[in-house]
Amino acid sequence: MTVSLPQTVLAELDATVARRGFASRSQAVAELLHRGLVDDRSEFGDEVMCGALTLFYGQPSAGVEQRLGDLQRANIDEVIASFHVHLNENRTLEVVLLQGPARKLQAIADEMITVRGVISGRLQVVAAIMPQIHPFIR
Repeated sequence: MTVSLPQTVLAELDATVARRGFASRSQAVAELLHRGLVDDRSEFGDEVMCGALTLFYGQPSAGVEQRLGDLQRANIDEVIASFHVHLNENRTLEVVLLQGPARKLQAIADEMITVRGVISGRLQVVAAIMPQIHPFIR
């Protein structure tokens, strides 16, 4: 396969190869292309994927933890686990592990990210599914 790139894009690619320590341009292109394809599948597909939703929020007195917990329980089929760390008296970092159809995961992420008190959030998905956790489910 041959790919032609504008000189500016090639320079950016070379800088990425050097900065991230890829063994070659081909390795960098393969990784970047894979990431783009996963993003496309997660945005437009119903393929079952797993992902991590990272949330940063503050003001625990505003009920943000309760609301996020309620949303996790409401989506119990897709929420595998969650972990949160209190960074200080009014800032928390939470990671929610999800698995399910890509569109559903994005909808859950959107709902949690828009909870009042959430400062920022990001869903990162991978084109893989986790082994079944409990043998008696489904």
